[in-house]
Parts: sequence; C-alpha cells; structure tokens
Amino acid sequence: MADHCNGSSHSSESFANIPPIKFTKLFINGNFVDSVSGKTFEAIDPRTGEAITLVSKGDKEDVDLAVKAARFAFDNGPWPRLSGSERGRILMKLADLIEENIEEIASLDAINGGKLFSLCKLIDIPAASMALRYYAGAADKIHGTVLKLSKGLQGYTLREPIGVVGAIIPWNFPTIMFFMKVAPALAAGCTIVVKPAEQTPLSALYYAHLAKLAGVPDGVLNVVNGYGETAGAAISSHMDIDKVSFTGSTEVGRKIMVAAATSNLKPVSLELGGKSPLLIFDDADVDEAANIAFNGMFFNKGEICVASSRVHVQEGIYDKIVDKLVEKAKALVVGDPFDPQVNQGPQTDKKQFEKILSYIEHGKREGATLLTGGKHIGQKGYYIQPTIFADVKDDMIVAKNEIFGPVMSLMKFKTMEEGIKRANNTTYGLAAGVITKDLNVANTVSRSVRAGIVWINCYAVFDMDCPYGGYKMSGFGRDYGLDALNQYLQIKSVVTPIHDSPWH
Repeated sequence: MADHCNGSSHSSESFANIPPIKFTKLFINGNFVDSVSGKTFEAIDPRTGEAITLVSKGDKEDVDLAVKAARFAFDNGPWPRLSGSERGRILMKLADLIEENIEEIASLDAINGGKLFSLCKLIDIPAASMALRYYAGAADKIHGTVLKLSKGLQGYTLREPIGVVGAIIPWNFPTIMFFMKVAPALAAGCTIVVKPAEQTPLSALYYAHLAKLAGVPDGVLNVVNGYGETAGAAISSHMDIDKVSFTGSTEVGRKIMVAAATSNLKPVSLELGGKSPLLIFDDADVDEAANIAFNGMFFNKGEICVASSRVHVQEGIYDKIVDKLVEKAKALVVGDPFDPQVNQGPQTDKKQFEKILSYIEHGKREGATLLTGGKHIGQKGYYIQPTIFADVKDDMIVAKNEIFGPVMSLMKFKTMEEGIKRANNTTYGLAAGVITKDLNVANTVSRSVRAGIVWINCYAVFDMDCPYGGYKMSGFGRDYGLDALNQYLQIKSVVTPIHDSPWH
C-alpha cells in the first residue's frame, strides 16, 4: 500500500483502527464549549486532503473568556498556592494518563498531521510524559537566593510564577510543542491559554481532557482552537496575559513582538525559523555521516525547525557522501503514515505542500542540480518525494530560506575556515552540526558557529535537560531544561534592615 519515493501513495484506513474523534470544541475553564460565534473549521487529513471533522473556531471573544478563566485561577484559585510537590504529583498523574492512551493520541497526530504513527508512539507521545515528569520533579525545587548586601541590610530573592501565559504552538510536532510550553508553565505555578496550530488541534484538546482527569483545576489549562490572525493575535495583544511563548515562523514572531510591545509590554519567548548547517569533514566515516545528514534533514518529512537543510561537505569525500545520500533518498518509502513500512508521510497541509513544490522550482530555475526527487506523489494527499539539490550557491533561495519540507541543499567546501564562514552566512541561528574525528576541529567549529545548539557527530538529538533555542533571527528564550522553567518565573528581591548587627 506504499511505494518508494518515485511511486504513488495510497491512503487507506486499513493500517490502523482510527478511533472516533471525541473532542472538537474549545476547552475553557474546565469545560468543552462551543465558540461564542458558533463557527467551526475543518480539521484536514493530509493523506487525502479531506475533512476529518469540524472543530470549534475560537476568536477574540473566546480568548477573552479563556484569559478571564486563567486570570481567576491564578489570582484566586489553588494552583499557584499548592506546594510544588503537590503540583508535581498532578503533573505525574497526567503523564500516566497520557501513556495509558498512547495509541489513541498517536492516531490523532498521525491522521491530523501526517506524522508516522509508529514514531508518534515511539518518540512524540513518550516525550510528552517525559517533559511532564521532568518539570514535575523540578516544581518543588524552585527557590531564590540569600544575598550578601553591603550595608546593614538583609536580602533574599523569590522566584514567583509570572502569571497568565499565552502559548502559540506550531503544527509539525503538536504533542511535543504542547508540553514544551505547558509542562514548565504549570510546574512554575502559572495558568495558561494554549492556541494549537489550526492544522493540528485534535491532540491538544485530548490533552485538555486528560489534564482535567489528572486533577488540574478548572481555568489552569485552557485550549482555544483558531487561526493565527484572529485567536493568535488576540493572545499576543491581550492586556491581561503576562507572557507569551511562541514557536513558529520568524515572520509571525515579529508580529507577536510588536503586539506584545504595543499592548502591556509582556515578555515573549520566540523559537523561530532555521536554516541549519551541517559540516562534514574529510576524516568522517562516510556511512555514518550520510546517515546523520539524511536523518537530520528528512526526519518528520523535513518539517522540523532544526533540519540539516544546508549540508556542507569537505571536497575530499563530497562525491561519496552525495552518492550515499541519493541512494538513501531513492530507497525512502513515502506513503500512508499508518503503514509500518512507510518512512515518510504527507506534508501537513496543502499550503505547505504547495510552498515546498514552489521552492523546488526555484532551485531548478536558479541553477542548482536536482539529483533526485522534486515531484509530488499520487493524485490526492500532500505527498512529496525526498529531494536533494547539489551545486547550491549560498545566495540561492533554496540555501537562504527555510523550506520546511523534504528538500536538502548540498555544498562543497575546502577549509575549516571556509566551512565556518559559510555556515554563519545566514540570518538564522537555531542549530548546527559538525561531523569529524578531530577534537580540535569539533571544538573550534562548535564555538565559532552562531547557533543555539551544536551537535557533534550526531544531529537533532534532544533531551529534557538540554536547553534549546536560537541566535539571531531564530529567536530568543529557551525551551527544555531549567532555563525553560525560569522563563515562567519572575525574580523578586526582598530587603529588610538589620539594626545593630554584630557583623556585616
């Protein structure tokens, strides 16, 4: 039922028992409710381009209701006033419930986002439980410091929850991104309003249901489905939201910053686009390097912000690496994400599908050499062949712009200095990679590349304890690690005089 990348893709529900969609409304103040307007929009199955179900369409009025509930829960409810260990216990319970429902949740992200069902069960859904448990463990370890002041004073700091958080998340990793924001925010004692991407709202609503079952109080977690220009804009400009955390495009990140500045000057965290370089040096093992480069680019059908989309290969092994990558691309099986034999599912929506194909045409017109792929597959659905360009110049559109799809650009370099210079020749700075057996080269490159995370002899390896975020136009702020928890906390200094102290 699935074919290699040069064949057609067949969409069928025979590979999995897809359960009925249970939750399609907004989740506000502990209840599933229709939008104020009563309007809905279609959740699309990218395997076919057809509607799965209708989902309530939230707008400014719905965001207002969600923020009102979150504000009341923060100012008057139990959540910020629970001990950290009690908040942690509830988050642990939510992690358990997610694992108990892993099959159903994985099917939602697969049918709604075109993600491989097998990898949702193996990676995405377990990552949600891991995030919850990590921050649950940190919830009772939030503390300030005692200050040694220079005068007859005693001082200490408190770390207090920042308040009501607005989170706007993308469609490429609906589950991981949801808990990347929700887990640290709730652990800190904040309340939150989440706007999932309009392309992939289904799993977020399921998580809201599970959160209530786990004992998260009403108003603490709210989910408002809707479009960025309406619901997202309402969150960004809301006068009663204390912080916004956003993952998505640089273009939208700019708009969020403007909205935050012109409303109540709320702080923002932005994890934005990337055009990440991977430098492969002559001393690298060819098979290992090709594996790392290929998986770094084509994992999750190229819809990953850290994708190794600019692969710079030192000239001594360039031809060998090219041959290996083309061989891998031609062997990749594209098809129904529920089929266990498939390696790549459909792109998430029609707009992204058409955007990727447009970039492929740009690459051809600008003179890059198309080594393999470059076409869509089948008569329905949003399937694209894994695509590799060689002879790519740094000023080509395919080398400069984030494509967010299965399109790799290959470039050749001579010296380490040239490789570093070309790696940094981008407005982005999200991630980078280096493959070499020389420790000095690895150290020099990792310190010279302007990126928020650098992988050495591996790529796209994430861990809950490892902060992740960008330099330059890839944004600021960090997800994961205790750095993420601190983004949802404010530091308050408390100072009292000490009279007649025997020492200072």
